[in-house]
Parts: sequence; C-alpha cells; structure tokens
Amino acid sequence: MKLPAPLHKGRLLSRYKRFFTDIELAEGQVVVAHTPNTGSMKQCAVAGYNVLISESDNPKRKLKYTLELIRVGDHWVDTHTQRTNRVVEEALRNNWIKSLEDYRLQPEYKFGASRIDFYLEKGEEKVLLEVKNVTLCCDETTACFPDAVTTRGQKHLRELLAAKQQGYRAVIFFLIQRAEAIQFSPADAIDAEYGRLLREVVAAGVEAMAYKTIVTPEENRVGEQIPVVL
Repeated sequence: MKLPAPLHKGRLLSRYKRFFTDIELAEGQVVVAHTPNTGSMKQCAVAGYNVLISESDNPKRKLKYTLELIRVGDHWVDTHTQRTNRVVEEALRNNWIKSLEDYRLQPEYKFGASRIDFYLEKGEEKVLLEVKNVTLCCDETTACFPDAVTTRGQKHLRELLAAKQQGYRAVIFFLIQRAEAIQFSPADAIDAEYGRLLREVVAAGVEAMAYKTIVTPEENRVGEQIPVVL
C-alpha cells in the first residue's frame, strides 16, 4: 500500500510515554511525532537512527507529525502498527498469499472474547486469521515476536486454537518488517509463554505463516514467504 506523501527526513532523538518521539528534522528543528506502536520497538527506537515522518494538516490533531519508517541497518522498517492489517488486507485481496487465494474477506471478526483480524470464506471453508507485526530480530537473520510480553497475543493464540477445534481453519500470520530476515521464530527470551503457546497451537493444527514486506519510502507491500522455525 502507498505511504503518505510527502515524508520528511529526520533523526530519532528519543521515544517516551510509548506514543511520543522527539525527531530532529533535516534543517535542525525538533518536533514531537506520534508513534503508533504499543510494543517496545526494541532495535528500532534507537537514538540517532534516521526516520521518515508524515505531516497532517488536520487541526483537530494534537500532534501533526507521525513516525512512519525507521532506518535499521541498510533497510527501512515500518513500525506503524495501524498500517499492518491494511498491508495484509491488500495482499489477501490481490491473492499474494499462498493458500489464501480467492477468499471472501471480512476484517475485525468477533470470535470468543476477541476480535480476530480477518475472517475468510470460500465455499464451505471458514478461516480465521490473526496478524502480528514483527520488527525484531533475535539474531542476524531470524525475525522474532513479540518484542515485549504480550498477554493479548497469548489470548489470540488460545482463541485460534478454540476456532480450530470448532472446525475453522486457523492462521497466525507474522508480517516481517525486517528485510534481512530469512526465517521466523518466537522470541522465547522475551515472552516464553507466548513461544510455548505458539508451539502448542501449531502442534494442534493452527497454521503459522511468515511473510516479509517490501518497504520503500513510497510503499509497503507483502513480499516473499519465509519459514517458521519452532
């Protein structure tokens, strides 16, 4: 999907109170940008890293700038989690995800005590798909999730297992924003319970998929699939 334009170049100074970052623009002005990400942003929210931010002319907004991309190493990383599902939805609608082609699609589907990101339907087959945005690497080539303990993510895994037991096809979908990754694994050192649950539900028939994104200052789209190593 297309990113907002134009984007302004800057340098990250600090992240604080979770949703705020101080950004030094190219001309030296320091601004506060909204940061749409509830995770730790470990490895990404690092002082000195280059960033791209968008500017809004909406007078009702408290902050007119939004942090869009962070340069980690040689690649842009999309930490904007409110965009994650739209990137995956674009891929689903364009049949870019193997084994999930030609399904009717409904976002934000209520199931149990959760809202699962997508409900898919084709003929008699019903699919629940939950998406997770991955911006962390556990080593040089392994993307991993989560970047902080996530009781919400654990709950989603339990809901997917319940859906599988009720006859749904259930999928946990990891959207990998780190271009250097060649495989995905759970971040056991950060949230051991999430890793344990992921292995448990996959063993019981929940599918785990990982797809890398192709991120440029102009767009973010789903690219190649990579292995999930449990």
